[in-house]
Amino acid sequence: MRIDLHTHSTASDGTDTPAELVRKAAAAGLDVIALTDHDTTRGHAEALAALPEGLTLVPGAELSCRLDGISMHLLAYLFDPEEPALLAERELVRDDRVPRAQGMIAKLNALGVPVTWEQVARIAGDGSVGRPHVASALVELGVVPTVNDAFTQEWLADGGRAYMEKHETDPFEALRLVKGAGGVAVFAHPAASKRGRTVPDSAIAELAEAGLDGIEVDHMDHEPGTRARLRGLAKDLGLLVTGSSDYHGSRKTCVLGEFMTDPEVYGEITRRATGAFPVPGAGGV
Repeated sequence: MRIDLHTHSTASDGTDTPAELVRKAAAAGLDVIALTDHDTTRGHAEALAALPEGLTLVPGAELSCRLDGISMHLLAYLFDPEEPALLAERELVRDDRVPRAQGMIAKLNALGVPVTWEQVARIAGDGSVGRPHVASALVELGVVPTVNDAFTQEWLADGGRAYMEKHETDPFEALRLVKGAGGVAVFAHPAASKRGRTVPDSAIAELAEAGLDGIEVDHMDHEPGTRARLRGLAKDLGLLVTGSSDYHGSRKTCVLGEFMTDPEVYGEITRRATGAFPVPGAGGV
């Protein structure tokens, strides 16, 4: 089985609609794909309606968290999307994205960059606006050559000149909410240092004690040595190891299935979940 447990659509900051995403996943030869848009499940219905036969969809979301001033993300799988407490927290995080983006635009304007809210809103479309949309605006304006080049201290990286904080959930609270909704939680790209500061291994150990299920080891932002270290840490802490593309369509260079999750790990994730279940495709529309 070929399993990719971290992808994004236009419901957040990807460039493929949910329907396009699942069709491309099937064409790429994947057997299982998780749709994990940022702080939203809005793309699930469209993905399910278009799900090709032979492809299974794992409903999920990537939750924005912050620990001791460090931004981090939790991949939540197979939770009940209507569970009130987790739904309320996702909406709180999502609603803070607009004023945050507007604040970044104001900082960029002060730095002499003529980006506008109208431009960023056009790029975001119906998705939850985020830094990648602002980064895409910088690419359009010729300020940086690629989206990744916008995520530096000069521009939008954590603590960068145009960075703005947003409401982010304490990860221990996020774990409690995901578990309360019957879901499974995996720490996304925990050592992606190019994005900014990362949490120490001691914090991952504390999260493991609090119920964290796994860590995303095989990821484009982890060098081979980092992946080996994280694999050892996961073994020491009894955590599941996942691998994923973190696919964003044309917004990033990664491709579907670039990294994948072992079928036994996927099976354990599905066994632990009680809030929702993977959905096999029936041919789509």
